[in-house]
This record gives sequence, C-alpha cells and structure tokens, in this order.
Amino acid sequence: MLNIVLHQPQIPPNTGNIARLCVATKMTLHLVHPLGFRLDDSTLKRAGLDYWKDLTWHQYFSWEDFLIEHAKGNFYYYSKKFDQPYTQANYQKGDYLVFGSETKGLPETLLQENSSKVYTIPMWGPTRSLNLATSVGIVSYEALRQVTLDFEKI
Repeated sequence: MLNIVLHQPQIPPNTGNIARLCVATKMTLHLVHPLGFRLDDSTLKRAGLDYWKDLTWHQYFSWEDFLIEHAKGNFYYYSKKFDQPYTQANYQKGDYLVFGSETKGLPETLLQENSSKVYTIPMWGPTRSLNLATSVGIVSYEALRQVTLDFEKI
C-alpha cells in the first residue's frame, strides 16, 4: 500500500512502534543504515511486541543502496525545517514516506535536492520537534486517508 522509510533511526522503541504501525496498516518498513541499535535489541522487539513476524521490512546499508533498489519510487520527505504542511502532499499507493533520525533529521543535502517534496507537521507550542513514531503515525494516516477512504479494503 505505502512505504515507510527510516533514514538512520537511533532509538529502538521508536522503530519498534513504527514497525507495529506498519503491521496495523499493511505498510512496508525500510530501514536505512547505520542504525543506532542492533536489530536484535530487546527494546526494539519489546516495542514491536510479537508483531515482527507479520512485518514486511527491508534493510539497506546506505541511502545509495536504497535508491538503487527503488529508483523509480515516488518519495516524500519530512522535516521541521520546511513550511509546506504534510496535508498538501498528494499521496498515491506505493509512495515512500521518508523520515530522518530522531536527533539529526534528514541530511540537509537530501532536503535541498528534494525541496519541492519536503513537508512538515505544523507545531504551535514551544516544542522543538515531535517524537519520530508520533510523526510517522500522523503522516501515515493522512496518506492512507488519501489513498483509500474505505479502510476495510486495506
């Protein structure tokens, strides 16, 4: 249906929660190394509970490796540094929703090269940023809403 891409995630519970979200929404999870944890990390597995067996996921040893495999994909990028709201994207089945690490976000060069496809989640309070798993959840459900209004068919 849709693809979630985590570029160099660092916090195991966030990735575990996102994995659980992917199972619940039939999305594919793509992990781009280096990761800030081992894939056998107990906190990663605890956050994903017993859903790992149901998760469709792939890992790549670099962003370049990911792009080689998915060169024809349609990508959307997310950053707090841009002003275009995530609700203005026109999501389609098969799209790739790309999120950066919890501490650094996506690389500045990647954002600049793709500036017309970089979106943000608006925030009005004094918070620096939202939690990665929360951000992925917010954007994912908007993309799903646009792709299909009948959630029974997912």
